[in-house]
Formats: sequence, structure tokens, C-alpha cells
Amino acid sequence: RAASPISFEFREPKKLPQPLLVLDDVAAGYGERHVLDHIKLNLSPGDRIALLGANGAGKSTMIKLLAGVSSPLGGTRTEARDLAIGYFAQHQLEQLVPSATAVDHIKRLDESIGEKDARDFLGGFGFSGDRALEPVEPFSGGEKARLCLALTVFQRPNVLLLDEPTNHLDLDMREALAEALNDFTGALVLVAHDRSLIRTCCDTLLLVHDGCVEPFNGDLDDYARFLAKRDTKTAAAKPAPASDPPTKRDDRRGRAKQRTDVAPLRQQLQHIERELAKTEAKKREAETALADPALYDNPKSDRVAELQRDAAQYAMTIERLESEWLEAQGALESAGSD
Repeated sequence: RAASPISFEFREPKKLPQPLLVLDDVAAGYGERHVLDHIKLNLSPGDRIALLGANGAGKSTMIKLLAGVSSPLGGTRTEARDLAIGYFAQHQLEQLVPSATAVDHIKRLDESIGEKDARDFLGGFGFSGDRALEPVEPFSGGEKARLCLALTVFQRPNVLLLDEPTNHLDLDMREALAEALNDFTGALVLVAHDRSLIRTCCDTLLLVHDGCVEPFNGDLDDYARFLAKRDTKTAAAKPAPASDPPTKRDDRRGRAKQRTDVAPLRQQLQHIERELAKTEAKKREAETALADPALYDNPKSDRVAELQRDAAQYAMTIERLESEWLEAQGALESAGSD
């Protein structure tokens, strides 16, 4: 790959108390409504945790509880005296001050920092030249996400809570974030659909489901199979409505409807498989070209960097297509197809 303008690292936290944060039989939710119950967690430096679960299962509720944004509805949440939380969530993009610059946002965190130091720091997040001195209002979603991450990093947290951090980020920023997270000495709790980021940065999986938060014994592939199996069981467990015994005509109609229902799912699965095969072939071609010694005869050529970028992009596309395939396969199984 050509050198990326984005490169940053987490500065060493000022303190690393042990433990950092403890949840003991905690309930979490909104108002009187409990979303999660009986949560037990001991968060220590070096922990690398990913929260898994369906949308609406309570992952963001768990993150907000850890962040102290919401208070426990029961049990105890105990913070270390020197706890320093860095919390990133998508809603923070909307909380940036439109008329303020990136440098202004840094100065709000530390009034003593000089403009040059602020600009040097922001340069690692891709805000080069005068971009750091321009109002953030016209910034793209990716630029705003980079700035919010920069503000999180600047605070030197010892607990890092990331809720879907890569939604607006390009490949360079995703790679820089993964590298920085692997060198982070505090505790990380991550919610992400980006399976590559989870694989790279997390070694503990917690499953949020049915009002509980519990360890998941397995990897992400096991989790995909768990979801497919669960959905199939749920579909099979649905009670059939009381009705008259089906006639042969009803049976034929039922089978025809099932074929109609699953046809789009089969087509989607076949489309993903074709795209996956094409992308894997392109990735092999790029890797074969990169392995040719003659490619490196001309050091001024941009071809090496182009091929490296292509290979990295194909790898990301393959990761995404594999996730889509697993979801489509699970949907097909839950629809009752053989």
C-alpha cells in the first residue's frame, strides 16, 4: 500500500487501576423498563471485549451503562478512582459544533494546547493543511467520525467504549484504528458490524440476548451458525393457527407460496456467491501480480501501490460478502427451505 496520511496511536493512559470498572448484579434500561438484568463484569486493563447480539437486544444499553451515561436500575456499578472513559457513538457526530473548527474542538478539551500542537495531533487523523482550521459544518460523515475519534483519543482514556466506530470510515482510517487499538493498553469494549475489526482487536465475546449479558463460547463463525440455528428453531416453534384440516389444494398452494417466498432469498444467495467468486478471483490476480519480481524493477512506478490498494479493498469486500452470505443463508433456513 502507498503510505496513508492517517496514522495515530493512543497515548499511554495517566493511570491504569486494577480493576477499572465493576458491574455487580446490575440491571439496565430506561425509566422503569429493564432491558438487561443480572449483569456481572469486571473490566481490567488489557481486556478486549466485543458485544454480540441482534439489533435491539441491548448492546447500546450496555455501552451507555459502562459509560455512565445511564444509571443502573439495580445492583452496583463501581468505578476506579482514576477511571478515564473514552466513549464513541454515532450520535456524537451530531454534537459537534458546526461553526467551530477541528482545532477549536481540541482546545475545548485542553485550553493550554497551542495551535501547532493541536494541528500536529489532528494531522494523524487526516486533517492536514488548513482543513483543521475550517468549520466542521460542511465536513463529510467520514471526516466528522474521524474528528470524534480524535477527540476520544486525545483524552487518554483507560477504558475505551466504541459503538459502531467504523460506519463512516474509509479503508485507511479503519486500518489505522485497528493498529492503534492493538497497541492500546487500557480496556476496550466494542460494538461493531465490522467482523474484521472484531477479529483483529477482540479476544473475548459477550452475547447480549434475552435480557442477559453472558460469555459466548466460540468465534464469529460459531456465532453466525448460532444465529442461523436459533432463527430456524424460532420459525419451527411458531404455533400453527387453528383451522380445518388442509385439503390437497391447500397443500399445493402452501408449497407454491413457500417457493415464492424463498425464491428471492435463493436469488440473493446466488448473487452473493457469484460476487464472492469474482472478488476472490480478482484478489488472487492482484496477489499473483504482486509476487512477480519484475513488478519492482521500476521504483517510480505507482503500479505496486495500486495493486496493494486493490488487494486490500478486495479483502474487505470478501469480508463483507461473507457476512451477507451468512445472513442470507440464515434467512433462507428460517424461511423453512431445504
